[in-house]
Amino acid sequence: MNILVINCGSSSLKYQLINSDTEAVLAKGLCERIGIDGSQITYQPAGGEKEVTVSPMPTHTQAIQLVLDALKNEKTGVIKSLDEVGAVGHRVVHGGENFTASTLLTDEAMKAIEECNDLAPLHNPANLIGIRACQELMPDTPMVAVFDTAFHQTMPEEAYLYGLPYEYYEKYKVRRYGFHGTSHSYVSKRAAEILGKDYNQMKTIVCHLGNGASISAVDGGKSVETSMGLTPLEGLVMGTRSGDIDPAIMEFIAKKENLDITGVMNVLNKKSGVLGISKLSSDFRDLENAVAEGNELAQKALNVFYHRVVKYIGAYIAVMNGVDTIVFTAGLGENDKVMRKTVCANLEYMGIKIDDEANGKRGEEIVISTPDSRVTVMVIPTNEELAIARETLALV
Repeated sequence: MNILVINCGSSSLKYQLINSDTEAVLAKGLCERIGIDGSQITYQPAGGEKEVTVSPMPTHTQAIQLVLDALKNEKTGVIKSLDEVGAVGHRVVHGGENFTASTLLTDEAMKAIEECNDLAPLHNPANLIGIRACQELMPDTPMVAVFDTAFHQTMPEEAYLYGLPYEYYEKYKVRRYGFHGTSHSYVSKRAAEILGKDYNQMKTIVCHLGNGASISAVDGGKSVETSMGLTPLEGLVMGTRSGDIDPAIMEFIAKKENLDITGVMNVLNKKSGVLGISKLSSDFRDLENAVAEGNELAQKALNVFYHRVVKYIGAYIAVMNGVDTIVFTAGLGENDKVMRKTVCANLEYMGIKIDDEANGKRGEEIVISTPDSRVTVMVIPTNEELAIARETLALV
């Protein structure tokens, strides 16, 4: 079966067509600037050249239509008709407490997803737009929603409850949800497969480190803790997000800078993190280049990031009463050997030893700890699209 995987944002849409039998990517691409002047679609068939086409996309329906047209194109298409698409898997950021697993998209499911819009106002409405666009163009094709939050629904209440009046949880479901769940699930399972161990017997810490970053503790195949919270703002210092702060800072800054709550939240989400500290960039590559040139603020930003990663790993070792495997994934986790080395150097008390040659590899599945390391440290490139395709196949 061919499964079309859709990851829809407010003005962009990523897609992959995956053969579920071989798990090969038949084609992939990106629609950009949907609803904005200068919109374009990128399309790349397996083994073929990347094609970029500028084309109006006033709505997501037009964007989906362009994707389907590209997949069926007589010259570079990979299917002859839409009948060859057996199902569509959609990434949905927030499932709240309604969804503890992926689900077939029915009218009831769509309504339940809409009820989570307040919890992810920048993401869920866009995800729903993509779903409806696909339903309009492919009414007879089964569709599945795969939630970023679902994997973390196994957290115990002592991990997900905040120290707030309990009525806020009862009335508004204010609690920690966690994100990047599809990635954390895929990577932790893949680690068990590579090591030939029983997933349900492993204690794994997954470090999903990119511009957005989160860490999870996976004990016996279940997420028991994760760093992001009600929203993706909590936890690690990130590219532009502050991560954990003293909540009183919000009032303090609001008064000093004459900002309302929207203005403060804009600072915390878009002007903070390593960008805010360095005054330079949210891209860790830029910061490392700047450090090499003696930029002290860039070094401070990286030091704060490294510290927060170490802090969370240490906390999660305590939460699980031990750890078997630590896995780095996502853009930074997969490619930044300096970050991995620095973080692991602070974990030598756990008997962790890093193989510098293995750690020098980029973006491939590899064990980077030495054979005598008490904890196995790995790099595993995440593959959320494949994980979504697998979830979709299982349901349809």
